[in-house]
Amino acid sequence: MEDSESQLLADEEQTPEPLLSSLDIFLFSLIAGLLIYWFFFRKKTEPVPEIKPFTPVTPQIRETSFIEKMKKTNRNIVVFYGSQTGTAEEFANRLAKDAQRYGMKGVAADPEEYDLSELSRLKEIPNSMAVFCMATYGEGDPTDNAQEFYDWMQGTDDDLEGVNFAVFGLGNKTYEHFNATGKYTDKRLAELGGKRVFDLGLGDDDINLEEDFISWKEQFWPAVCELFGVEATGEDSSIRQFELVVHNDINMNQVYTGEMGRLKSFQTQKPPFDSKNPFLATVTGNRKLNKGGNRHLMHIELDITDSKIRYDSGDHVAVYPTNDAAVVNGIGERLGVDLDTVISLKNLDEESNKKHPFPCPTTYRTALTHYLDINNMPRTNVLYELAQYASDPQEQENMRKMASASPEGKALYQSWVLDSERNILAILEDLPSLNPPIDHLCELLPRLQARYYSIASSSKVYPTSIHICAVVIEYTTKTERVFKGVATNWLKNKEVTDNGHKLTVPMYVRRSQFRLPFKPSNPIIMIGPGTGIAPFMGFIRERAWQKEQGKEAGETILYFGCRHKNEDFLYQQELEEFERAGVLTQLNVAFSRDQEHKIYVQHLLKKNKEQLWKLIHSNNAHIYVCGDARNMARDVHTAFYEIAEEVGGLTHTQAVDYFKKLMTKGRYSQDVWS
Repeated sequence: MEDSESQLLADEEQTPEPLLSSLDIFLFSLIAGLLIYWFFFRKKTEPVPEIKPFTPVTPQIRETSFIEKMKKTNRNIVVFYGSQTGTAEEFANRLAKDAQRYGMKGVAADPEEYDLSELSRLKEIPNSMAVFCMATYGEGDPTDNAQEFYDWMQGTDDDLEGVNFAVFGLGNKTYEHFNATGKYTDKRLAELGGKRVFDLGLGDDDINLEEDFISWKEQFWPAVCELFGVEATGEDSSIRQFELVVHNDINMNQVYTGEMGRLKSFQTQKPPFDSKNPFLATVTGNRKLNKGGNRHLMHIELDITDSKIRYDSGDHVAVYPTNDAAVVNGIGERLGVDLDTVISLKNLDEESNKKHPFPCPTTYRTALTHYLDINNMPRTNVLYELAQYASDPQEQENMRKMASASPEGKALYQSWVLDSERNILAILEDLPSLNPPIDHLCELLPRLQARYYSIASSSKVYPTSIHICAVVIEYTTKTERVFKGVATNWLKNKEVTDNGHKLTVPMYVRRSQFRLPFKPSNPIIMIGPGTGIAPFMGFIRERAWQKEQGKEAGETILYFGCRHKNEDFLYQQELEEFERAGVLTQLNVAFSRDQEHKIYVQHLLKKNKEQLWKLIHSNNAHIYVCGDARNMARDVHTAFYEIAEEVGGLTHTQAVDYFKKLMTKGRYSQDVWS
């Protein structure tokens, strides 16, 4: 080591220049090497951004043109759907499929994916028409995917003369704005000059939406046939939409395991989180709220740290549940199928935007667990399509009868399916000769939908946590089977353990109009019996936070109702503490079954009528109602009308008008369900 060093020093003394040139060469080589490495490294990554130019503008325009698509695929009927929970989409698909039985070609379409301002061009296609299956959502609003179309209708003055149309609305009579979107669509298209081929259909989910739809379409198709001068082809046989592909040799990393959109999105989570990309929130709290009784009311806490999810008090949290493994296995055993077979269901219509009925490739087990609704009673079209697989003539006849529009068939469907609450497994068990191929069953079953819960926390107090308050649905049906609500039983079983194993819930937040007043000094009157108290726990906690910030918080009044004080007085300790601290100005609780005559929240409202009228009429109070739409919300409405009449001296008509105006101003808000 020493010898070589001295030799180097000797060389350095004798010939200094070569060393400098060697160093130069070394440095230049190093820089050149780095440049070459950088150049080749860049070359490898360039193809990723270079993909963009290969998507020219023209095809994108063509894709949004439903007219060009219909011409290209030889379709003459387009069925648009405004759908929030999947039912309107299902009805649209059924109508598009029905068209084939009448010698026509139909296509179901999401208005969000197309340019509806082209509607006036529909007359370019001979014997054409547009059908609209429009659900009403919230307080008479269009569904999210129909909002742009709704806005277009409001603002356009296009001439729709020569455009044939028909509308079927999906609504619920327990809500004030029954079928508002369907009614508006029907009225507006006619105003613009469109030709109404058949009367507006008004489906009522409070009674029997399926029956309303069947009755409507049974008369709708003859009207269409008459208009176009065609007759039914008599093709009553089953028409498959998807073909089965079995993957015997596939990399399991390419198989969906429950993701809603992007493959492996549950393993590598990337914001923003929404219905197609839910966030896996860890369950950090799960406690039973009620002290007695035979029900299970629960408080669940979800951790949203690092999700970048923001929420406000009054928003909804959507969760994607999974079906009961016992029901999934029961279907597999009944049909003698290996549920772990990897499959794809591929659309036979290559031009369709909907390539698969659910994410594929996947297994039957995953499809039945994560993607398909196997717990609810099947609609009549499912029975009709499956009837061919019943070897017993009587069973086959009954299935077809239940799917018909005859009074006898409707009555049989009502009693045997709806009233008896038979899900698909119960139907398979009670019709022993029915043996459908599982792929056809998977094609027919509707998608399992997200469940929405009013958030029971305030982001001001819990910025990284979302709370849920819910009651577990479980009871015995007429066939002596136990019906279990999918989401509530799934949530109930999300126990928090200290063994390091974290249980998660796929979720996202849906914005709501249910908001605290902009001015904290405005009084608020909250009416929420049972689990309807959920958003008000968020409101009250936010009011407490406002007071801590030194803001002047207005009167905060709660009307809560439950069965028994000692059983199901939810959040009793917290509410009483808020009252003691002066956050809650008044805590009014109706215990409906603690005395001989039942007392409900509306009775307590009437008891305090003078104070309430003063708050509403003189002090700009905001009213909030949350809970059951069928009875409670209506009874509360009535109580307020009576208060306006008795204390305010208004006539009944004036009282109704008075509270309608409060709703318009955002001072009477409802978050109700049926």
